[in-house]
Amino acid sequence: MNKAEVISSERVSTGIDGLDYILKGGLPQNRLYLVEGNPGTGKTTMGLQFLLEGEGKGEKSLYITLSESKEELIAVGQSHGWNLESLTIQDLTVSGESLTGDSRYTVFHPSEVELDETTRAVLDEVERVKPQRVVFDSLSEMRMLAQNPLRFRRQILALKQYFMGKECTVMMLDDRTSAAADRELQSIAHGVISLEYVPTDYGKQRHHMRVIKMRGVKFQSGSHDFNIETGGIVVFPRLTDEENSKTFEPGVIKTESFELEKLLGGLDYGTSTILLGPAGIGKSTMAMMYACTAAKNGERAAVYLFDEGIETLYKRTSAIGLDVKGYVESGLITIRQIKLAELTPGELAHLVSREVEENDTRIVVIDSVNGYLMATPQERFLMMQFHELLAYLNRRGILSFLIVGQYGLVGNMQAPIDMSYMADTVVLLRYFEAGGEVRQAISVLKKRTGRHERTIREFQIDHGGIQLGEPLSEFRGVLTGIPVYQGKAEGLMEQGGNNDQE
Repeated sequence: MNKAEVISSERVSTGIDGLDYILKGGLPQNRLYLVEGNPGTGKTTMGLQFLLEGEGKGEKSLYITLSESKEELIAVGQSHGWNLESLTIQDLTVSGESLTGDSRYTVFHPSEVELDETTRAVLDEVERVKPQRVVFDSLSEMRMLAQNPLRFRRQILALKQYFMGKECTVMMLDDRTSAAADRELQSIAHGVISLEYVPTDYGKQRHHMRVIKMRGVKFQSGSHDFNIETGGIVVFPRLTDEENSKTFEPGVIKTESFELEKLLGGLDYGTSTILLGPAGIGKSTMAMMYACTAAKNGERAAVYLFDEGIETLYKRTSAIGLDVKGYVESGLITIRQIKLAELTPGELAHLVSREVEENDTRIVVIDSVNGYLMATPQERFLMMQFHELLAYLNRRGILSFLIVGQYGLVGNMQAPIDMSYMADTVVLLRYFEAGGEVRQAISVLKKRTGRHERTIREFQIDHGGIQLGEPLSEFRGVLTGIPVYQGKAEGLMEQGGNNDQE
């Protein structure tokens, strides 16, 4: 095996953890890469992160800029809290005449053609600095320098061979200003990373990253969400079946409510449960009962709130004897308040996966799916993303709760999205009228694992959470959305609980 083969088998970090994960360890060393995207998608930020990562490891780096001045680059670094003094920045923006003048030369091979002024300056700087990492910003000016596609291709090929001979890993940034996609340039590069942004009608801008090709690397394909934050680019790799599964002991979690567990038969770890019903019926309360039960058993739970404030959650759960705040303070329950219009599906999946893997969480509650859909109104393929998330949680042995609010309070109510086929268990909660009072009923429509009751039970929210009554056999119209109780009052629970809970 020759020296070039040894170097190419090694990896260099991009400085972006999520991208390194997608690339299964980073970029193959001593190769040329193309980073393409429209202006404002984060190419310069990625290039600077790449070089600063090398500087942190004692590698020499060179940023060659033909589009932004050195002062502008320093300002970009300051906006992220970076000190770029250690980087060597070659500012060629002042050499405008070399780009717009009648340049007759291009790069074929050093022995064949004299290099033009700008390219000679670049190579002289490389010889002086002897960098291990190089960023070219940007290729639109290089196209102007080459003057025609054939010369441009030959120029990039010659530079590619030159840098490989100098044992450099190179990123070339392209802002897609050409009339059409440059397929020839993509074919020359060892790898191609595409950055995109999707305008939204409301909320922050969405960014997507895609590795189009990476020779010799079994990378994670597809579109991955990313944010440009203070401190650089943060990538959220898409969850796939390739994620390593954690071996877990099968088990069942049961609350202290005997009647509830009789109805459900216990919920298995590694399964998902949908709690379906109108607003205020008790869906969140039921999910928090299981979170508190896990915490009482010394296990961790994570709750993601889209609709309700944390203090409101503390207040109402405390009123029924669930010490959610105490478990949060002890670290057994983690609650994250999600801001609407500030989250992408990939970011949510990343938050959940990090919580699960870093804290050994056993229960995850998403409250609610309605809020999640509202937070991502223009995202496509939400059902597939939810399916990936649930599949990931199931493989990790997590019991997940998805709270789905139906529109309306009574009548023919509709859910915003039909996820019942994804979940292992579906619990339906309903209001019904009897004896001039509004009451609540619960039933299990679906459960893939274990036995469960097929009865309908009345319930109340009282001390300890949901309290169930005896099975109610004299119901009519439950599945129409308007359950009507035709039995006698003696068959109902005595009122006294707090029914105004979610």
